[in-house]
Amino acid sequence: MRLLHFLIGAMVLIATGCAQDSEGIYNGASQYRDEIFLADPTILREGDMYYLTGTGNQQQQGFVLLESADLKSWHTVENNEFVLKKDDQTYGTEGFWAPQWFKAQDRYYFLYTANEQTVMASADSWKGPFRQTDIKPIDRSQKNIDPFLFRDDDGKYYLYHVRFGNGNFIWVAEFDLAKGEIIPGTLKKCMESTEEWEATAAYISAPVMEGPTVIKLDGVYYLFYSANDYRSIDYAVGYATSNSPMGPWTKNENSPIIHRSIVGENGSGHGDIFTDKAGNYYYVYHVHASKTNVAPRKTRIIPLHMEKNESGIYDITVNGDEVIEPYQE
Repeated sequence: MRLLHFLIGAMVLIATGCAQDSEGIYNGASQYRDEIFLADPTILREGDMYYLTGTGNQQQQGFVLLESADLKSWHTVENNEFVLKKDDQTYGTEGFWAPQWFKAQDRYYFLYTANEQTVMASADSWKGPFRQTDIKPIDRSQKNIDPFLFRDDDGKYYLYHVRFGNGNFIWVAEFDLAKGEIIPGTLKKCMESTEEWEATAAYISAPVMEGPTVIKLDGVYYLFYSANDYRSIDYAVGYATSNSPMGPWTKNENSPIIHRSIVGENGSGHGDIFTDKAGNYYYVYHVHASKTNVAPRKTRIIPLHMEKNESGIYDITVNGDEVIEPYQE
C-alpha cells in the first residue's frame, strides 16, 4: 500500500513540475514519507474519529475523504474515497475548492466551491455521498468562493464567503438553510485590506482576503481569515472580532497568528477550526510545497492557545513547535 501511495505521489509531483534534489527530497518532503497534499483543508470530528478533506490533486473529480484517530496518521475511508463527486447529482465541472462540513437538525451539509461558485449539498452522513436535489450554485448573480456557514445561538444562519471586485474580499449574508439561498437585502462586506501584513511586497497582486472561519466565544464573534495571494510566501492567517455576526469587525493587533515566521513554512493559511475530543481548539491549514515551489500544497495542523485579556477578548496564538505534519498510511 505504501509503495502504491509513493508511486501516485511521485506521478503527481512530476506532473506539477516538482523535481527531486540531491538529498532525495521532493519539495522539502522526504520521498519515503506519505505527505498529505490537501489545500484549503477542513476537519470534522465525529465521536473518536477525525475526517479530513480539502482542495486536492483530484480537484477536478471532487473531494477525497481521509480518516484518523490521532490527527497524525490518516487513511482513506473504506469504500468511500470521495465525500462528494463530480456528476453525482452535484453542481460543478471543475475547480472543486475550499469545502466545509456543517450539521443541522440531524442532516449533514457540505459547502464548497466549483466553477467559482459557492455550492451546498446534503447527506444523511458526514461520509456522504453529498448530493443536490436541485443542481445549482447558491448565488448565480456573480462569482463567489470559499463558503463558510455559521449558525448563531438564536438559530439564524449566516453565510461567509468571498466575492471578487478590485480584489477578493469576505462578505456575509443571512442564509435560508431550507432554500439554500442568501436572504435578499442582507449582503454586507466584512472588511477592507488595511494592514501591512495583509498585502506584502513578496507577491504583488490585488488585495486578497479569503478562507473565512467564524466561531463564537463568550458572546464574541471571531472571524479568522487569510490574506495575501496564496502564491505569496507571506500568505498568512489573522482574525478580527465583533459583537455581531454581521460586524463591524475589529482586527486583532497581534495578527497574523499563523505565518511563516511563526510556523516555519511558506504560504501558511486558508484552513478551518475544529475541536479535539477534550474540547481544545485546533486550526488545520496548508503550506507551500517547499521554499521554492508553491504546489502541491501540503496540509498542516496546529493547536490554538486562547487567553482572555482585560477587555474580555481572547488573545489567540500558536506555538510553531507544535505543528502537526499529518501523513497518509
